[in-house]
Amino acid sequence: MRACLFLWPLILTGVSSAQSNGPSRFEAEYYVTAYAQHYRIPVALVEAVVERESNWRSCAISPKGAVGLMQLMPSTAQYLRVHDRCNIDQNISGGVRHLAWLIQRFGGDFRLALAAYYAGENIVARRGLAYRNPDVVAYVSRIRATYLRITQAQTAIFQLAENRSLR
Repeated sequence: MRACLFLWPLILTGVSSAQSNGPSRFEAEYYVTAYAQHYRIPVALVEAVVERESNWRSCAISPKGAVGLMQLMPSTAQYLRVHDRCNIDQNISGGVRHLAWLIQRFGGDFRLALAAYYAGENIVARRGLAYRNPDVVAYVSRIRATYLRITQAQTAIFQLAENRSLR
């Protein structure tokens, strides 16, 4: 149902990504929702990662060489068979698949999975929560704060809609 909500602005305005000057945020949100649901990851978590990694810019490039909405490094993209890191569908598919695998690898601990997404899985696998790199701790904290902000906003929207439907 959530994916349908994201399509409404496109349907109502008659705008498609082919008509606009590149991919739209609505398109990115659609893929985030679809892949998060497919891999059974909270949609808000993937939204938080995308917001923090690229601020929803489909071809963002980091100084270290990560590219796209989910900021995939070249080696990670190659491993995930993402051929075009600026392609919204490929980037989100690969990024969410990678995040799902990390969550599974770290026993469902989102903190460790996010730390591994940022710093690499090997160091986090060796040191776990003892890995206290300040950049990694700050990254995980920012993702958590963004996740909480998104979920609180979604809850407020659904409560408002529910209250209006009860009238």
